[in-house]
Amino acid sequence: MLNISFPNGDKKSFDDGTTAREIAASLSNSLVKSAVGALVNGEKKDLNEPLYGDVELKILTFNDEEGKEMFHHSSSHILAEAVQKLFPGTKLAIGPAINNGFYYDFDSEHVFTEDDFAAIEAEMAKIVAANAAFEKNVISREEAIKLFTEKNEPYKVELINDLPEDAEISLYKDGDFVDLCAGPHIPSTGMVKAIKLMSLAGAYWRGNAENKMLQRIYATSFPKQTMLEEYLNLLEEAKKRDHRKLGKELGLFLLMDEGPGFPFFLPKGMVVKNTLIDFWRQIHREAGYSEISTPMMLNRSLWERSGHWGHYKNNMYTTVIDETDFAVKPMNCPGGILVYQSELHSYRDLPFRVGELGLVHRHELSGALHGLMRVRCFTQDDAHIFMTKEQIKDEIKGVAQLIDKVYSLFGFTYHVELSTMPEDHMGAEEDWEMATNALRAALEELGKEYIINEGDGAFYGPKIDFHLNDCLGRTWQCGTIQLDFQLPERFELEYTGADGEKHRPVMIHRVVFGSIERFIGILTEHFAGAFPAWLAPVQVKVMNITDAQLDYAKDITDKLNKAGFRAELDCRNEKIGYKIRQAQGEKIPYMLVIGNKEMENGEVAVRHRSQGDQGAMSYEAFVEMLKEEVDTKSNK
Repeated sequence: MLNISFPNGDKKSFDDGTTAREIAASLSNSLVKSAVGALVNGEKKDLNEPLYGDVELKILTFNDEEGKEMFHHSSSHILAEAVQKLFPGTKLAIGPAINNGFYYDFDSEHVFTEDDFAAIEAEMAKIVAANAAFEKNVISREEAIKLFTEKNEPYKVELINDLPEDAEISLYKDGDFVDLCAGPHIPSTGMVKAIKLMSLAGAYWRGNAENKMLQRIYATSFPKQTMLEEYLNLLEEAKKRDHRKLGKELGLFLLMDEGPGFPFFLPKGMVVKNTLIDFWRQIHREAGYSEISTPMMLNRSLWERSGHWGHYKNNMYTTVIDETDFAVKPMNCPGGILVYQSELHSYRDLPFRVGELGLVHRHELSGALHGLMRVRCFTQDDAHIFMTKEQIKDEIKGVAQLIDKVYSLFGFTYHVELSTMPEDHMGAEEDWEMATNALRAALEELGKEYIINEGDGAFYGPKIDFHLNDCLGRTWQCGTIQLDFQLPERFELEYTGADGEKHRPVMIHRVVFGSIERFIGILTEHFAGAFPAWLAPVQVKVMNITDAQLDYAKDITDKLNKAGFRAELDCRNEKIGYKIRQAQGEKIPYMLVIGNKEMENGEVAVRHRSQGDQGAMSYEAFVEMLKEEVDTKSNK
């Protein structure tokens, strides 16, 4: 008997050998039509695979990440088939699913250009229209090598030879096309209703520069044409919001060849950065943190003791001073530990919370650098909490609530992932289990849903990661809470307990923004450069219509700046419409237009960048309105 447990807690029984497709059909006609695969006891499977015994089953659709991955990987087979039909002799390498699509690597005498895209897409459309089923066939190693040798597919033969001796070797066939593949796949090619080839790139076989350079075609696909159109519209919007483009246009920061991965912040960018830092300091004072600053370089013996030299050395910049190895800090935690060690502590001192806006440096490959999102130096809004085991749950809850407060302020939603012990880790598994259970318990007490991310913890402890969603639906990992039993042990940290004995504290590593620079990049794209008034580099642009109002306009500007606002005067001899358009382009929240009427009445004509004309009001009324918006940190 096949006993099925569904994600919603329902249970049903079927005859052994029933397929996931048949089960989906028994549940709903709409479900079986949209089903692309199945999650069977946590493993992705074809819908047509027979099931036996006790099974946890989830029917996957394109809306599930696992289903989307299956859909895109199946689409890569359609791309490979189309290319081989159009360009005979092309050899196939690999075609995995990636975020928002897929690619396939080809070895072809034909040099692909974007001019080929229309013909390839048309050929793919024919394959889709044929609606051929994806059929799995398991064969022996010898049969597989013979087949792909005859097909003159050397890359497939190499992949087969590299598989473990006991590995299952499977092929997937749709129509006349056959490819080496572990699967699983969607039921048929006809499910792929919309395909778009996106770009071309070169790629060394297996990422090794000593191997042949292959041609990579990137693409995306969807089960509905409308979904493709929405995705392409999002891409266009993302281009407009690209923080690298806006950063230059708005005078926020520069990326220079003289310092790749080391951003230059300009005056307006420094206003944004410092305003975020001022906010960080305010909320951390309120949450009971003390701020510290630790050196940017510390000697090798410290990094060896912390474990970074053994686990992270390839990402660290090193130098020699007085014949001693030093490393530029990639993380702030060892410095925070030394601060804790600098004085004796009792249980009455705990929890001991210290925060640091530390400039850290990490070696990143040049190809991985991306604006402010991936840099080689950044300001990490780090904090370390030293506590007793009894305080773990409350401290984790406190950090989670602080992170929620920050993300909510900017209008971000987020999801939470709990990352467990990686293969490369320090410490006993019992400590890891205790730490992981503490994180899990805190999340459950807060009522927060979370995803388990197996094996993705830091080398010294499990962690909770906060993945925020921006206005375009993209996900960014920013906040993190990492529970650490290992470094207090390595550094022999102590506190005196109520019993007068020495005890070992537990340590939390945590960030809220993550990287100040990266968070600015995310905010720039989230707000499309139109920062809320409290964060905007220039909050008010004052503009006179003629020289007759110049003195009054200067007086208004001076009063605003003395009152603590960031105001600029545009007194150029230009038409007022031109000045307004330019201020709009600079994303300035408020524009004050000064004409004879405003000057005579002691007023200002107020315009908002998105809401337009707000009418005339007294200077005092405008200041009161702006002050409330800034004080409440409104996203208006």
